[in-house]
Amino acid sequence: MSAISAQDVNKLRQMTGAGMMDCKKALTEAEGDFEKAIEILRKKGQKVSASRSDRDAKEGAVFISVSDDKKEAVLIALNCETDFVGKNEEFQSLGKLIAETAFKNKPADKEALLALKAGDLTINDKIVELVGKIGEKIEVSEYVHMKGEAVVAYIHAGSKLGVLVSLKGVNGKDVTEAGKDVGMQIAAMNPVGIDEKSVDSSLIEKELEIAKAQILAEGKPAAMVDKIAQGKLQKFFKDNTLLHQIFVKDNSKTVAQYLDGVTKGLTVAEFKRIAIG
Repeated sequence: MSAISAQDVNKLRQMTGAGMMDCKKALTEAEGDFEKAIEILRKKGQKVSASRSDRDAKEGAVFISVSDDKKEAVLIALNCETDFVGKNEEFQSLGKLIAETAFKNKPADKEALLALKAGDLTINDKIVELVGKIGEKIEVSEYVHMKGEAVVAYIHAGSKLGVLVSLKGVNGKDVTEAGKDVGMQIAAMNPVGIDEKSVDSSLIEKELEIAKAQILAEGKPAAMVDKIAQGKLQKFFKDNTLLHQIFVKDNSKTVAQYLDGVTKGLTVAEFKRIAIG
């Protein structure tokens, strides 16, 4: 018989959700017969991914890869359906491989990451392969690549929450400990931005709207509403933006004051928090 075409392999992949190599092998074994090829894949568990596509994948773990000079890092979240699978050795190995592959290749986004080759297979094919073996939906839900003067990663206990923090104003100092402290702050307090300048305008408008409604409900004079609302907005910034928050490890200072105490001018350039579930 003639060689199996790439179009046929892709067609079977679309029908089953199995990996490219598995589809090619199944079609070759079935001598081009799609029904037989599907039967072969089913026997090997490869069709599980298609039937699992509508399941919830709210468990899993976060994985990181950081450069030796601590100026660049990637953070990915790999999701699955159960905590048991999230702790599975093969799942953990796949997560580490994806993070390392992402760090090495610096893909532009999650779709580009899934298309990267890791050995003979793409990352997506490796995920499909493990889905067929384990029998749960597995997916990369988040991918972050960050660069800066100093980029520090913080992984919370259980690997269900990860943070990347980019610091600036480092002034030649090793700020790893400070970065981990700030990462812990972000993990615990989940700030909406670095400071008031980084908060989305739509969120500010929403907070002002809520504040004004509360003030009017309290019976305050209409002429005072705007002034009081601005005061409430400043309280929102203090509680919900990273640099203005009270530092969790020392309630006598803000995060901004803590960083400035580590080295004058040290501050946060960027951060990303990823939580599983």
